[in-house]
Amino acid sequence: MDTFLSFIVAAVLAATPLLFGTLGEILTEKSGHLNLGVEGMMFMGGVAGLAGTYYYEQASGGEPNALVSVIIGIVCAFLCAMFGALIYSFLTITLRANQNVTGLALTTFGTGFGNFFGEIMGTAAGGYVSVGTVIKAAFNDGIPVLKDIPIIGKLLFGYSFFVYLAVAFAIILAYFLAKTRTGLNLRAVGESPATADAAGINVTLYKYLATCIGGGICGLGGLYIVMNTANGTGGVWVHNSISGYGWLAVAIVIFATWSPIKAVICSLVIGSLSVLPYYYQIPFIHSAIYEIFPYLATVAVLIMIIFRKKKSNLPPASLGLAYFREER
Repeated sequence: MDTFLSFIVAAVLAATPLLFGTLGEILTEKSGHLNLGVEGMMFMGGVAGLAGTYYYEQASGGEPNALVSVIIGIVCAFLCAMFGALIYSFLTITLRANQNVTGLALTTFGTGFGNFFGEIMGTAAGGYVSVGTVIKAAFNDGIPVLKDIPIIGKLLFGYSFFVYLAVAFAIILAYFLAKTRTGLNLRAVGESPATADAAGINVTLYKYLATCIGGGICGLGGLYIVMNTANGTGGVWVHNSISGYGWLAVAIVIFATWSPIKAVICSLVIGSLSVLPYYYQIPFIHSAIYEIFPYLATVAVLIMIIFRKKKSNLPPASLGLAYFREER
């Protein structure tokens, strides 16, 4: 039982950054833009959030306020990742550059950005940069009192606030896309920008906002990875710390069929598969094989989507295509 509970907790922790990345990419793709730079934006958000909390701690004389630390970390991570998405938006929306190439370039840029500034901070700090116990606790402690309830407390209330924030984002995004006029306008832009433009919707504005805000949400996933103490290195910059989570998030968007609610379940499934070898390894299966399980699951779902041809499971019609207003 203890092993099973530990497995569930580890799966939820592994799913959280994936969910942030997936939600950010879903919002972006609903505008018709395929941003393959999720990995890069997560790197940017992770290093910026760590830098913000670390330098705030230094400025406070080693006695930071936990709430202020969390706010600074979130704001820095969100804005830095949003900046990366803004670069992508300018190139693909204004200059109409190829979205696939630009997204890959953003991944390369963001990865280098994160590792470079992470190493710079570490060198300046005397070897590595690390936040104190107050900030680590602020980013990782569960809900007081409730987390101490036997079994249920560990399963439901023992997580970082990031876990609950990610689920809240999923619910809000689902409502936004399905029930609000702005969300419906955004979906119209993603399906047919020419029609949306003819209806008086500012296509460029919607694309910019969706892509930049989506990028900021991805950055929060990077911040969570950097601050997560489950692996014993929370609050410390580790070279290449994001380690492919951004690419998994892009895959989960397809797995979840562009649905924020399904993204919660799919992220948990992929998170479970990623931590499975640490708890329930099958003797005759090499550990490296486990690493491709999430991608195999995504491919299987993609094949089912193709055969079912259900419209609600398909991506936005204009996904990956530049919009030329003069051609409408």
